[in-house]
Amino acid sequence: MLLQMPRVVGRLKRTPLPERLRSLSLAPRHLSLLAYLLFDGPLRVGELAERLEVAPTTVSLMVSDLSRQGVLDRRADPADRRRTIVTITEDAETRTAIERWLANGAVAWRKAFEPLSPAERALFVRTMLTYEAEAQRADGPAGGPADDG
Repeated sequence: MLLQMPRVVGRLKRTPLPERLRSLSLAPRHLSLLAYLLFDGPLRVGELAERLEVAPTTVSLMVSDLSRQGVLDRRADPADRRRTIVTITEDAETRTAIERWLANGAVAWRKAFEPLSPAERALFVRTMLTYEAEAQRADGPAGGPADDG
């Protein structure tokens, strides 16, 4: 895994952005937000915050930024007008660009998970979460090596 992970991460970073999205200054956090909206459909800001494990204000800022750029649409939740529902824009060119950008990763994950049982998939996800948590812990609070004493 120590040899494979850098190659996987490097490959992901080299995934080209479709022309329509290149001028938008999209960051990895935008990728996750857009993936949730594309694959799960419209979501409330609070739901996105939970899934992304960030504060609702962070999601609100991201949504505002992407709305200004024509990537996302916001509307009041008809069930509770205080809440905002976020969707990917209906603009065909932008929506198609987002779908193409995310499709390669989705196809690759489907292929990788296809032979696994639900229990094996869950084990893989738990393993990745544990790795992430341990790597973050080892980095310490300031991004440097942890001080063990």
